[in-house]
Amino acid sequence: MILRRLSVRNLCLFVGLGALCSMLAATVLFFALTGNAQALLLGGVLTACALFWLFVLTMAFGRRLSVFADDLCATLDDMINGRVHLERSHDRELLFDRISHRLFRLYEVLLETGQRVEMERRELQALVTDISHQVRTPVSNLKMVSDTLLMKEVAPKERREFLQGICSQAQKLDFLVQALVKTSRLETGMVRLEKREGRLFDTLAQAMGGIVYAAEQKGIEVSVECPQDLSLCHDAKWTAEALFNLLDNAVKYTPAGGRICVSVKDWELYVRVDVRDTGKGIAESRQAAVFGRFYREEEVHDVQGVGIGLYLAREIVTRQGGYIKLTSAVGEGSTFSVFLPFR
Repeated sequence: MILRRLSVRNLCLFVGLGALCSMLAATVLFFALTGNAQALLLGGVLTACALFWLFVLTMAFGRRLSVFADDLCATLDDMINGRVHLERSHDRELLFDRISHRLFRLYEVLLETGQRVEMERRELQALVTDISHQVRTPVSNLKMVSDTLLMKEVAPKERREFLQGICSQAQKLDFLVQALVKTSRLETGMVRLEKREGRLFDTLAQAMGGIVYAAEQKGIEVSVECPQDLSLCHDAKWTAEALFNLLDNAVKYTPAGGRICVSVKDWELYVRVDVRDTGKGIAESRQAAVFGRFYREEEVHDVQGVGIGLYLAREIVTRQGGYIKLTSAVGEGSTFSVFLPFR
């Protein structure tokens, strides 16, 4: 414990004095045993030589330590100033090399952490911007209708139309909030997908239940081809959510009297689920963008939605080790193919 508290200079002085005392004691003892004066002289010369080289070693070690300390301080200054291009130390000394390696590893971790924080900050800023943009329209409509009802008398028929408008905008806000909550829970890891063995037919039936009424209202014919005994390892609840989003998207953008075909194929490693519609189709230049969060094409802004369903569907499928493929052409409809691994 005492040695650990000593400075380098005091430690070298302590070692030097110890060596001097030891060699002098050995010389005197040898002289006492032999009575040879030359042995005493030889011991003195050896002691002087040992002290000289110990002094040289101490000076060299002190110089080497001073250079290392200067390099270490310069490296820390570079880290503080945010300089990325630092020169790695090629010191062959084990202790110095270990310190240098840990220091540069710490710097790399700090850089990665800073970049990750900056990316998350930008994503959060983009998310807040998107949310404010999505919320602005229904909130403005609600304020306008509410002000109209409060400021002037309206006929019962008009009042009913205004109340229906309020209900419609409230439903849009509720849908937006629910979609954001689901997306946030997935992205932040609050919800973890639990894959279990189960029948895909039951999962698909659960998803189909959410679009039957809307499809009937538009006169859209829906057909399903799925083996009832096909089983795979998947999260039934969230997979049904992903399939529902694809089906709901197909119903929204398929004109009245159109068709939606759902087919399931058993491949060697994956199960393929195709959702094919006879809608307007998507241009090839915009097919990658449709999976972006809050993305909506200009010509479909009159259709109810917030542009988060496809994004959420892809996130759910991807987190289960699968992927989604889009095949579409303008005027020929679209096919969203979901590939889910068996395990």
